[in-house]
Amino acid sequence: MGSSSLTTRLLALALSVSLLFTSSSGHGHSWDPYTDKAKMIHHDGPMLTGNVKLALMWYGDCGKDIKNTMRNFIKSLELPGKDHLQPQVTRWWEVVESYQAMMPGAKPGKSPKIKVEVVKQLTNKAYKHGKVLTLQAHIPILIEELTKGDTNVLPVIVAARDVSIQGLCNGKCADHLLTEDPKPRPYIIVGNPETECPEECGWPFVPAKPGSKGPVLKPPSGNMAADAMVIAFASALADAVTNPMENGIYHENSATPMGPAAVCKGIFGPGAAPGNPGKVQTDPKTGGNFNAHGNNRKRFLLPAIWNPATKACWTL
Repeated sequence: MGSSSLTTRLLALALSVSLLFTSSSGHGHSWDPYTDKAKMIHHDGPMLTGNVKLALMWYGDCGKDIKNTMRNFIKSLELPGKDHLQPQVTRWWEVVESYQAMMPGAKPGKSPKIKVEVVKQLTNKAYKHGKVLTLQAHIPILIEELTKGDTNVLPVIVAARDVSIQGLCNGKCADHLLTEDPKPRPYIIVGNPETECPEECGWPFVPAKPGSKGPVLKPPSGNMAADAMVIAFASALADAVTNPMENGIYHENSATPMGPAAVCKGIFGPGAAPGNPGKVQTDPKTGGNFNAHGNNRKRFLLPAIWNPATKACWTL
């Protein structure tokens, strides 16, 4: 038992050192969403349109709060709250849908709806493949277990608090990637910030790096990890829809393509600045901070995204 635990810890340490080196070298200019101007360009590849069917894998003990909060967000992309409080999550999603106007042959007027729904869920509480997941060795196996070869679904791997996924923490808290199979397919990974880099991936619900100025917000659901994971997932989903095969619509930043949310990272409301998320709303009953109303009276804090209409970062 001790030897196995030590091996896991050493692998996690080696992985994080390797990723730290990779993330800090070879990318040239570091993107600044507060001063740099993005230029989203269509690179001849497809978007995800029509019905986007999600297959969710909850890897490890993700807990009820995380599952419910993420599923409520997904429902809120299409279903507005019955009380019609503004602004709605549906309005945020309409901006993502508007990227269809950048595709060849797009018809004038409002872009068609893109319906996102969960069609399959799988829970793996036994940590069948360990607690350190690599993109080459583990993620393809998990995708196969989840989808059973069904290429009509978009796999989403969600990690529990004690699970590390290669590629996350160092600049990204969730990501949209492609498998390396002979027939590559898009997928999304979502990390949990409770123990994995909370300063970076739990912000703005936890203090950012020491010395940074700005308010610490209160999570709208009351669960820091759940609300931070919605922010990360929303960003990755917007990127996956607009650039599923990594040749769609994105901003070229040196060697790293950046999607609609990535170019606006850290902005949640007017007046945002480094370490300051900007002006958002506060629930008078709970004190939770949010900028979007969702289905079933849920509230969310959603990231800014680049708006094709204004050619700038946009928030609700």
